[in-house]
Amino acid sequence: MKNLLRDLGIREISSSEEKIFIEAFTHRSAVNEKTKYNVHNERLEFLGDAVLEMITTEFLYYKFCEKSEGEMTNLRAALVCGEHLSEVAKKLDLGEFLIMSHGEAKSGGAKKSYLLANLVEALIGAIYVNYGIKKSREFITKYILCDLEKIMKSASHIDAKSEFQEIAQGEMGITPHYEVLAETGKDHEKNFEVAAFLKDKMVGKGTGGSKKSAQVSAAKDALKHQKVWRK
Repeated sequence: MKNLLRDLGIREISSSEEKIFIEAFTHRSAVNEKTKYNVHNERLEFLGDAVLEMITTEFLYYKFCEKSEGEMTNLRAALVCGEHLSEVAKKLDLGEFLIMSHGEAKSGGAKKSYLLANLVEALIGAIYVNYGIKKSREFITKYILCDLEKIMKSASHIDAKSEFQEIAQGEMGITPHYEVLAETGKDHEKNFEVAAFLKDKMVGKGTGGSKKSAQVSAAKDALKHQKVWRK
């Protein structure tokens, strides 16, 4: 963590700044366990999510004068999605510093993708509270927006649900629909398993921290196996 702050030109932090960073790394379960930690990171996560989206939107607006709103929206979604943010957290080893309950730690909380994604947003929120928009932009540019070229090369910004629907409707005259197969976790940490269907035939499955992300995952799975259902 200190190395990360040094990369942003921050050599020392005050006790009040440290308190905000501790809050950013405190999962709700640690507070529920009645430890010495009494404030969890969900408020900072809320703030960081907004800061991340705004800075990413600004970056794409000025970088791509020729791209349409839809194209930039897809690129932004790929940059700020949970899957990408969890990859960022893993590269920075942020999970090592996550403060959580013994039960959450035992269940592998430090490696759960959705917790890591939330942690990145909370960290952005903490950087914003402590140092303002300039340092927030530096962090986001250095560790998140840097993956834009890779995302564009892999075409991971393409909306899988739209692509799946376009193929299914264009070639088969069928509009895909989605059904929730399972719903697990507490209210603030839900995980959904969703299946993609063409009529009554299941053609893909996926999971995610929201129904929407699980549907995207199911659509991606359907596209991977399209040779089967396009016969």
